Amino acid sequence: MTRLQNKVAIITGAANGIGLQAARTFAKEGAKVIIADFDLSKGEESEKELLKDGFECKFIQVNVASKESVDGLVDQVLAEFGRIDVLVNNAGITRDAMLSKMTVEQFQQVIDVNLTGVFNCTKAVLATMAEQGKGKIISTSSVSGVYGNVGQTNYAAAKAGIIGMTKSWAKELARKGINVNAVVPGFTETSMVEGVPDKVIDQIKEQIPMQRLGRPEDIANAYLYLASDESDYVNGHALHVDGGIMM
Repeated sequence: MTRLQNKVAIITGAANGIGLQAARTFAKEGAKVIIADFDLSKGEESEKELLKDGFECKFIQVNVASKESVDGLVDQVLAEFGRIDVLVNNAGITRDAMLSKMTVEQFQQVIDVNLTGVFNCTKAVLATMAEQGKGKIISTSSVSGVYGNVGQTNYAAAKAGIIGMTKSWAKELARKGINVNAVVPGFTETSMVEGVPDKVIDQIKEQIPMQRLGRPEDIANAYLYLASDESDYVNGHALHVDGGIMM
C-alpha cells in the first residue's frame, strides 16, 4: 500500500518547480493529483507528462488570488473526485525590490498570491474536509519569512504571515480532524534563484551547514510526510527544510 493511496490532493503552483515535483511524488504514492496553476501552457504540459507516466492527475487553471477562481477549482474537484484529502498551498511569486523602490503594486501582487491565495484556498476546502472528519493542509513559507531578506519586504511579509495563519488554523481546526502545517524551505534550486549570480550562490552555500542548495525533491518529500497518515499527530508545525541554515 502506498502512502497516499486514492487520496485526492490539490497542489497549487504545480505546473513547474517544487510544485511539479510534489505532484510527481504524490502521484507515485498513489494520490489523485490536481495540478492547480495559473500558467495554462505549463499546466497542460505537466498534466500530459504525468499522464504519460501512468499517473492519475488533472490540470485545472486557477488564480489563487481570486476567491471566485478558487471556489470554481474546488467545485470542479468535488464534482469529479468527490472528496479533497490534501491541500498544498505551494503557489508563489516574487516581485523583489528595495523598500525605497518597491511600488504598491509590487507589494500587493505578492501579498495577493502568496498570502491571500493561501487564505482563499484553505477556506475553500474547509467545509469538505470538516465533513469528511479528516484533512491535511500544508502551506509553503520560507526562511525569508523567519529572518527577513534584503529586497523582499513583500515576500518576507507574506511568508511570515503564512506561519501565523498556520498556527491559528491548527488551533481552530484540529477538533475537526484537520491537520494544518507549514514547510519552510531554504534556498532551493528553482526558477526563483536562476538569475542569482554564481558568486552570490557560493556565498549562500557557505552559510548552509550542508553546503548545498535544496532540491525540489527535498521540499516535496516534506510535503509527502505532512500529507500522509504518518503525520497525524503533527499540527501547527513549521517544518524547516533548509540544510540547517536556521539553526
